[in-house]
Order: sequence, then C-alpha cells, then structure tokens
Amino acid sequence: HDDVYRVYVSGRTERNQAQIGYIEVDLEDPAKTLRVSGEPVIRLGGLGAHDESGVTGACVVRAGDRLYQYYTGWSLMTTVPFVFHIGLAISEDGGETFEKVSEGPVLGRSRMDPYLVASPSVLIEDGTWRMWYVSGARWEDAADGPKHYYHIRYAESRDGIDWRPTGRVCIDFLGAEEYAFGRPMVRKISDGYEMWYCVRGDAYRIGYARSTDGLTWTRLDDCAGVGASGDGWDAQRQAYPFAFDHAGKTYLLSNGKDYGRTG
Repeated sequence: HDDVYRVYVSGRTERNQAQIGYIEVDLEDPAKTLRVSGEPVIRLGGLGAHDESGVTGACVVRAGDRLYQYYTGWSLMTTVPFVFHIGLAISEDGGETFEKVSEGPVLGRSRMDPYLVASPSVLIEDGTWRMWYVSGARWEDAADGPKHYYHIRYAESRDGIDWRPTGRVCIDFLGAEEYAFGRPMVRKISDGYEMWYCVRGDAYRIGYARSTDGLTWTRLDDCAGVGASGDGWDAQRQAYPFAFDHAGKTYLLSNGKDYGRTG
C-alpha cells in the first residue's frame, strides 16, 4: 500500500537451511525495516521431501484473490552437493500465510531437465502460464569438487500447477568462463519482454536480455543498469535481481557477496 512494499526473503539458519519469510519497507526510506514476519511463511519439507534442506523464494504471482508463490526446494546429495526442484505454495489471505499445494514439486527433474530445476519467473498471458527457470545442463569433476553448469529454460502450464517443460534454452553460456545463471526475472514491456538474471564466471554479476516473444532472447548485459560497487557489501558479487516499477521509477532488488550473507 502507498509506498510500502512487502519483500519475501529467504533467511538461512546456522545449519545453512533457508526458509521463507518477509520484510516490509517504505521506498521513501528503504534502509528502515518496518516489519519482519514473526515466523516463516514457507517452511522446510518433511524427511525425504524435495525441500527438506531448504526453501528459497523465486516469485509471487497474483491469480484472482490468490497469491501463488513459486520457490526452490533444496535436497542434499552424496555424489554432488545438492539437487533443486520447484515447489508452489498458495496464499488465501493476501500473503500472510501460504500452504504448499503438495509435498512434492510442481516441476522436478525429468527427461527434459535431468539434473535440477530452480528459480522460476512466472507470467500469466491469455490463460497460459509461462515459466522461465534455471535448469541444470551437467555436472563436471573439478579439483575442489563437482562443478555445476546451468542455464535458463522455458515451460508452460494451463493452471500454474501442472507444468510442461519444453526443453527450450532461452539464455545460454557465452563462453567457457560462464557456468551458471541464477534467478531469472521476466517482465512484459511494450515491445516484448525483458529479463534480469545473474550469471557466474569468477563471480556472479547481473545481466539483462530482451525478447519479442519470450522464447528467443538477445543478451544485452551492458544494459542491466547496475554494476559492482568499488567497495562495500556488494563490491565482489551481485546476484538474484528482481525489478519492479513504482511511482514512475524502476527499482532493482539484489543480493551482495556470499549469496546474500552481506545483505
């Protein structure tokens, strides 16, 4: 309401397990936190569930009077460090509480996505739910342990719950130094679509792309509008962007170094 926004965030415990809560901030004074949820709104899954080791937020979509919050569920592995799946929780009370639609994911590993899926961005257009998400391309052995490679793919749904992955790669690696993309965020604009994301070589940096149809994208990373600071909390890395408009301005949320440890 007015200049006050609710931001869903993932906070990690001392065991490095994330759960989702929220903060509320006034954009006229964003450094001051007005409210913090007293409890997580999306908690860890049960023993053996796809999200038993962590839940990290991705996006919230309004459909009628409901809020659909898509999230990444974390599970630990033995030969590789982790696997991700995409879960969904729905709120009937304006986002104060959420209930998972299932103990299982709404999009998991499959023939199209054999390694992992995570971090969806969802839009509803003419009755079709469209999803851009992170998909694992492969794991490789490296000197300091298994190294993950993932890019951004596309899926569709008629109801937001049952999803059909297409196998289409929307954003891919530009060179051998890139190996991971994080948290795509897609917006509809007058002449098509724009996407913010983070891409990792030595460190995560924020990138940007445009498309006329949401399927074929052109990377324009120099147009992301933000770069690393010379020093401070986000000097080394910037990750997990989220853009939104308010009062004639475009705002971009992001995390600093160490995956948000610094803010």
